[in-house]
Amino acid sequence: MSAALQDPMIGPHTIEDWLDLPPSEDGSRTELIFGYFYVTPPPSGEHQVVAFNLAVTIRDALRAAERRELHVVPGVGVKISSTMRTALIPDVVVLDRRPVGASFPPEALIMAVEIWSPGNKRAEREAKMAAYASAGVPFVWTIEQRAELNLTSYRLVQDHYVAENTVREAGPTTITAAPVPVTVDLDAVLDS
Repeated sequence: MSAALQDPMIGPHTIEDWLDLPPSEDGSRTELIFGYFYVTPPPSGEHQVVAFNLAVTIRDALRAAERRELHVVPGVGVKISSTMRTALIPDVVVLDRRPVGASFPPEALIMAVEIWSPGNKRAEREAKMAAYASAGVPFVWTIEQRAELNLTSYRLVQDHYVAENTVREAGPTTITAAPVPVTVDLDAVLDS
């Protein structure tokens, strides 16, 4: 019997179940966290603008650093752990391979960006961060969407994340917890 089946906290669904789900007709996203499906509504327009602008900013920094082997992609599936039955859809990822297909193994992720919506519960946020850490994703950025944006970048140190940069104000700020330094301006990230 597998460890996932023995753990009463792990739900009944597997990554294979997640992969077999039909595409969403309404733009909602279904993630698998510890064997349970989490369905979130389609991202808001503000959410999409932030994700797009961050993806472009990160891509431009990678190109300027001539890191053509890294690829920036929004909203793809990541098979975090079969044992822990977890598969996520980060808002933006940096992959170490060409983005072919709809889902990727965790070792392909160099960085994940999660844009937290007001509806994201604390337990969900903590579970996602723990999942990325257990999968060995080197960098994670989180963005809080409130009256103002807050961006925190994390670097994986051994088995947990350490906050390296926090941005709360407009103006260019260089983020170092990334595959290459990335200069971000929160005002520009919000600009559609």
